Amino acid sequence: MKVREIMTTEVVTAEPETSVNVVAQLMDRGGLSGVPVVDGAGHVVGIVTEVDLIVRNQRLEPPAFFQLLDGRIPLETPGHYKKRLQHMLGTHPRDVMTEKVVSIGPDEEVETLAEVMVKKGANPVPVVENGRLLGIVSRADLIRMMARDLSGED
Repeated sequence: MKVREIMTTEVVTAEPETSVNVVAQLMDRGGLSGVPVVDGAGHVVGIVTEVDLIVRNQRLEPPAFFQLLDGRIPLETPGHYKKRLQHMLGTHPRDVMTEKVVSIGPDEEVETLAEVMVKKGANPVPVVENGRLLGIVSRADLIRMMARDLSGED
């Protein structure tokens, strides 16, 4: 079975300048695990997932360091700490989104999709062709397909 056969084609999306609060409300109302962030041409530039929003509610730990005699050696770069701070305090999807989006093509096999979801921990997965968003698939879509196959329905 191909990904295009189980993907949702009416995808709720956000723009990089949308409010994070609006994205959270869209996810809550639609029971969505993530919302692709698209530019004006429909290209996926990121994705805001449940994890991206949950991270905003954790404690911000100060940068770790190693004490050596009278000196401190940082164990992370200042840029990494700044990125974590921006993610927690950001007000737009561009601040909190996962930029390295795991996507899949519409003609890939569902088995490939399952492997991507498990090995890369991706959920949901945008379905992209020629850089443009065509649909989205989530774990729930795979479970729905399995339930349908097991019951013998089409």
